[in-house]
Amino acid sequence: MTVNNILEMSSSNNSLGKVEIAPEVIEVIAGIAASEVDGVAQMRGNFATGVVERLGKKNHGKGVKVELLEEGIKVDVYCVMKFGVSIPNVAQGIQNNIRQALLDMTALDAVEINIHVVGIQFEQLNPEPEIEDEM
Repeated sequence: MTVNNILEMSSSNNSLGKVEIAPEVIEVIAGIAASEVDGVAQMRGNFATGVVERLGKKNHGKGVKVELLEEGIKVDVYCVMKFGVSIPNVAQGIQNNIRQALLDMTALDAVEINIHVVGIQFEQLNPEPEIEDEM
């Protein structure tokens, strides 16, 4: 199934050639699908992705690790949840959304979609600026 870390699509009816999908494409699809779920505050990346984003390039695969195994695709998602949400319900929503997005866009089914909650984001209250009276 894996050749040089590229997923090759096999189709019995396609005589035009072959289709290959890079693991980075699966990371982007899974990252976007995970961030669309209500209750996810942000995806967790590493130091390098943080630096790249500060330079202005958006990394949609941030917080997603894809492994191509003999059995199929294994996806690990690292995310920060919003405070007050049901973590099991949001995690189940992430798994369902990723599975459906992969099926719709690549016709591939993941054998594992693991959700790693690495933090909770609390609401940030923006204090109103104090106005000083000048009299």
